[in-house]
Amino acid sequence: MRSKLIVVAIAAGLGLTSVAAAAAPAQSRTAPASSSEVEQLKAQLAALQAKVDELEQRTDAQSEINVSTGQAVEKATNVTATGDKKLAALEKAINNTTLSGKMFFDFTSIDDKNSDKGKSDKSGFGLDVKRFYLGVDHKFNDIWSANLTTDFNYVSNDGQTNLFVKKAYVQGKFDQAAVFRIGSADMPWIPFAEKYYGFRYVENTLTDRLKYGNSADWGLHLGGDIGASKSLNYAVSVVNGNGYKNPGRSKGVDFEGRVGFVPFDNMIVAVGGYSGHRGQETENINAPNTAQRGDFMLAYASDAFRLGAEYFTAKNWNNVLTTTTDKADGYSLWGSVAVADGVNLFARYDNAKLSKTLDSANKDVYYNAGVEFQVTKGFKLAGVWKHEKADKSVATPVPPHVQNTKTNEIGVFGEVSF
Repeated sequence: MRSKLIVVAIAAGLGLTSVAAAAAPAQSRTAPASSSEVEQLKAQLAALQAKVDELEQRTDAQSEINVSTGQAVEKATNVTATGDKKLAALEKAINNTTLSGKMFFDFTSIDDKNSDKGKSDKSGFGLDVKRFYLGVDHKFNDIWSANLTTDFNYVSNDGQTNLFVKKAYVQGKFDQAAVFRIGSADMPWIPFAEKYYGFRYVENTLTDRLKYGNSADWGLHLGGDIGASKSLNYAVSVVNGNGYKNPGRSKGVDFEGRVGFVPFDNMIVAVGGYSGHRGQETENINAPNTAQRGDFMLAYASDAFRLGAEYFTAKNWNNVLTTTTDKADGYSLWGSVAVADGVNLFARYDNAKLSKTLDSANKDVYYNAGVEFQVTKGFKLAGVWKHEKADKSVATPVPPHVQNTKTNEIGVFGEVSF
């Protein structure tokens, strides 16, 4: 717009000059031009020139403003684009990361009595947070992901809290039949049995309760489902052997594996095994014996009812560093039935011989019964009664005899998960 004004001003100036030039000869023919008229024309031309200069300055200033504005807009656009990229990256990271948690707690009364020593300090009322798992999963892409799960627990009778890293692994899922994990991850047997038992918050499964296995350990893990119908599944782990609480280095590695067959929906027939030195053999400590364990499970689990049986046999599990050998075995039977919407009745019975060679009196019998209420999604409560009787041979006080410990517990158990 201002460029057009400049052009008009110049044209007007040129026109006035032409008029002045043309008028000069005419006046010379009639009368000489007065000096005042000449001076007036010069003043008009000077004023016009000043206007032109002012317009040029305004045009230059406007051009600078336009350039600055353009640069600012471009900079703002770049900043916005960079901000959008960072926001998109943050959104992607959040969408690919999930947080989960699970807590097992109870408020109960315990009566723990030894046949020789009387009641122990385990007796009494108390609140226990048996487990609190907090997990973070991050998915890098369709194959690779990572998991970190912490394990917190508080037991009122020992008055101490403990915090561990239970799972910390990188996972590569190359196929449903080939899921590979590096780090501390679920072992093949105990977590698998828990899934069919369904009442882990009330009690550990058989081998876990009697300390004949680890639920997680540090090492390499491979597993998956085979076939479109997933009628076969497997898991194998090569681990340090001392459990997730102790990632220390051992001289060799331990092996645990499982194979499961699913004849129809909700049914499982599984066998498993373990072999190794349980992380107790080091470069300077030799292990005379190898710990071995065999497992079998037959179970059915649906929303309507659960029914299952687990059996294990072990050799030298607690005798890795001794010259003596020993054997143990045991079984567990469990069942539950839905009697109303969100209400289940359940019961379980365990029987184990823990030292068949060295102490035939060393036995453990355990059972529980209760009713479970699904309070809301992710929140369960159960009223439970438990009983355990553990026998073993002792030499003192004389004469040698069988000592037993009886434990009765009654109260409320709960699970919160998200």
